[in-house]
Amino acid sequence: MERLLEFILNHYILSLALAVVTFLLIQELIETALKKFGAVSPLLAVAKMNDSDTIVIDVREPEEFLKGHIENAINTPLGNLSTHLPKLEANKHKAVLIACQTGTRSASAGKLLTKAGFEQVFVISGGMQAWVNDYKLPIKLTGKNKS
Repeated sequence: MERLLEFILNHYILSLALAVVTFLLIQELIETALKKFGAVSPLLAVAKMNDSDTIVIDVREPEEFLKGHIENAINTPLGNLSTHLPKLEANKHKAVLIACQTGTRSASAGKLLTKAGFEQVFVISGGMQAWVNDYKLPIKLTGKNKS
């Protein structure tokens, strides 16, 4: 025990780094265990869209959305999602798929929608990047960006 205390005092930066990393890992584990929305791969998202009455919310900015999006997706940028919740209220009992560019903004949108009472919220893992590059699934082009 004395040697441990001596090590901590002599290597306080390493000890502090260990404490911070441990804290962050525990926080991530707790957050993952408590989240109330699921993650689905793009292929499972397509299956969900085909099997049930599902809506797709794209939380990317309008410029990103115009470059290509999932058919029938609703574009609601993450920054405006809380103000658009009243328009989405009718879909609380439907399955909701959330897409963004890489999957990071979708998690924030998932938290917001589950707090608002949406029952079946799913984040498309990997976002549109995985949708297009990894799974080669079709997208709809709109506006000036049509090829």
